[in-house]
This record gives sequence, C-alpha cells and structure tokens, in this order.
Amino acid sequence: MGTILIAYASDYGSTEKMAKAAAVGVQDVEGMVALVKKAEDVTADDFVNSYGILFGSPVHMGSMDWRVKKLIDTVCSGLWMQNKLNGKVGGIFVSGGGFGGGGGGCEVTMLSMLNNFAELGLLIVPLPKMTADYKYGGLHWGPYGRSADIDMNHGGVSDEVLALTRRHGKHIARAAKAVKGADIFSE
Repeated sequence: MGTILIAYASDYGSTEKMAKAAAVGVQDVEGMVALVKKAEDVTADDFVNSYGILFGSPVHMGSMDWRVKKLIDTVCSGLWMQNKLNGKVGGIFVSGGGFGGGGGGCEVTMLSMLNNFAELGLLIVPLPKMTADYKYGGLHWGPYGRSADIDMNHGGVSDEVLALTRRHGKHIARAAKAVKGADIFSE
C-alpha cells in the first residue's frame, strides 16, 4: 500500500471538506491510501512513510495558514536538511473567502506553498485544464474553493470544487504510484 499524506488547516471547514474529497480521490487508485491529518498533528514519519504529499490551506492575508507554514518550518526543514523528501510527489489545494473575484488570494497562496515544495525537492503535480469541473475552481497549480460570496458571507465550497479536488487527489496518487521506486535524484 502506498500512502499520500494530506496535511491541511481549516478555519470554517471548507479546506477540511476539500481534504476529505482529495482523500476519496487518492483511494480511487488501486493500492493507494490517504492519511488525512491536521497540519499541527503531522510528524516527520508521516512525510517519510508517504509516497506523496498534498497540502491544503485557507488563504490568510494572501498567504498560507500559519499552521501549514509552521509545519513546513518545523518538520519539513529537518527533512530538507536530510534530503528525505527529494523525489516525492507533491500537490496543493486552497480555499479563500476574501474580497476579489480571483478567489481572494488563492493563487498567491498556492505559489507560496509551491515555493516550499520546490525547495524540499518535491515533484509538483499540476491540475490540467482539461480536468472535469476545472472551470469551477481550477488553476494550473491546483484546485481552489471560493468559500464566501462577494459580500464575505461564508457558504462553503461548491460540490463542483469538491469533485475537482477529488480528481486532483487521484492525479497525485497516480503520479506518486508511478514515481515510487524511481531514484530520480541519484548521481
């Protein structure tokens, strides 16, 4: 069995719903299971024992949630020093409810997360535009859920976004399964 670690933080429940949807997609791939954990509960062993990593975060002032950043700074930094994450597959998803039609800072948040993934040596899996339901919450970086309307009334993410996130989880699992065992960074 291969494991995909899904680490997330959530304020109003939208990112948590997306994490659970991604887990369903991971488990749609034969031989793959999802380990879904809140960011503050993730351990170094969770990373080391996973084929791939999927991070989910709400948007906080145009950046990732502090709990996700703390996970990167405290747990991932030690693994980076030991080269423990090189060659693992990584992906992201976010939810945002702020002002603005572009998702309230979702794309900037995604880029800040992906910057850390690149530093860790992860192979980043994008979200292809031909993915079903892409038009409801897809960016080439991954799915995003618009969790509030233009007046900042929180209503949660749509069913289409959850379906898209499930498909992204499946993409991550398929890629991780294909890459597992390939020593792509050896000299």
